[in-house]
Amino acid sequence: MNFDLIFRHAPDLLRGVWTTLWLTGSSLAVGLVLAVICAVILTERIPVLEWLVRGFVYVFRGTPLLVQLYLVYYGLSQFPEIRRSFLWPWLREPWFCALLVFALNTAAYTTEILRGAIANLRRGELEAAVAYGMSPFTRLRRIVLPAAFRQALPQYSNEVVFMLHGSAIASVITIQDILGVGRTINARYYVTYEGFVSAAVLYLAVTFVVVAIFRQLEKRLMRHLAPVAAPR
Repeated sequence: MNFDLIFRHAPDLLRGVWTTLWLTGSSLAVGLVLAVICAVILTERIPVLEWLVRGFVYVFRGTPLLVQLYLVYYGLSQFPEIRRSFLWPWLREPWFCALLVFALNTAAYTTEILRGAIANLRRGELEAAVAYGMSPFTRLRRIVLPAAFRQALPQYSNEVVFMLHGSAIASVITIQDILGVGRTINARYYVTYEGFVSAAVLYLAVTFVVVAIFRQLEKRLMRHLAPVAAPR
């Protein structure tokens, strides 16, 4: 291991960490908004839209993320209509294609997580909200979604970690994320381990921080469910 080579490219690796965090965070934020909308459509069983959402979820959960990225980045450019459209300045950019694919992919998985959490809510809470006279929107905003988010948090934390690791494939379309910088170091200096080991260590460090944040968030949001010591 040439540690001098790693230290020399530490600024590049840190920029790669920022790129990874930005891409993953932006994808998760957009995907979460889409997932909330899709989960509500599924649980409310809205005609037509329900089947469209089910098809969307099935396609993006049933195909590999790498294939989705290739189809968007390399496939869409094959259509002259798209190259002449107003979308082309965006779709020709690697970062936008990666953001689009990652957001749709995580939205599909998060939709199923939220749908299951909403379906498992205690009926008593919903009946109490109806008896109190809450409108469907108020009930959704104040009862359903907060309770579903708390219940889905452990599963969603896994999705965040999976999305962080899955974002590594962005390097195949020239994005200089953590893995992209590692691949560049290996290719430039004809080494094998330095770039990939550095990338692995950085992914481990970021994953450790993400898991720690979610554990603290779970403790805070679930503290009302913690067992209470019986009085003596």
